[in-house]
Amino acid sequence: MNNFEKGMKILEEKFGNHKDNVLGLATISETLGASGKPRPIVRDVDAFFLDGAFYTVTHAKSSKMQQIALNNEVAIAVNFAWFTASGTGENMGWVLKPENAEIRTHMRKAFAEWYERANNENDENCCILKVTLTNGIINLNHHETLIHMNFANKTAEIEGKPL
Repeated sequence: MNNFEKGMKILEEKFGNHKDNVLGLATISETLGASGKPRPIVRDVDAFFLDGAFYTVTHAKSSKMQQIALNNEVAIAVNFAWFTASGTGENMGWVLKPENAEIRTHMRKAFAEWYERANNENDENCCILKVTLTNGIINLNHHETLIHMNFANKTAEIEGKPL
């Protein structure tokens, strides 16, 4: 097993199998900060992990989706799991679009406890946000081992104690 496969196995164990994960999702605001530069905005979202991407359900008119429409570069941190990453956000469209059926099935399983209460699938703005990871760092045992993941190239470097 190569280093990338080892990293993916750890990510699947931590975040996969229809687990509801809380991530901090950062986007870039249209609003400029005091320095005159774009301001990052972060918020918590529930997401599940599948094949190197995180998925969440949201509203197409939300500020995060408006920001992603202008600049799809995002960053995430999985709460209390020592994993941070950057990637791209993509609005996959209405949850009831036929091409979203498989992801919607996974989503409803991951978010079963609250999905019905929180979402109006009849609203065509109820959409799926896909965060495709490009680079990330898995931090094991408080920096004992760091796995620097390059999702685009499917490579990883291990720093510290070997796996």
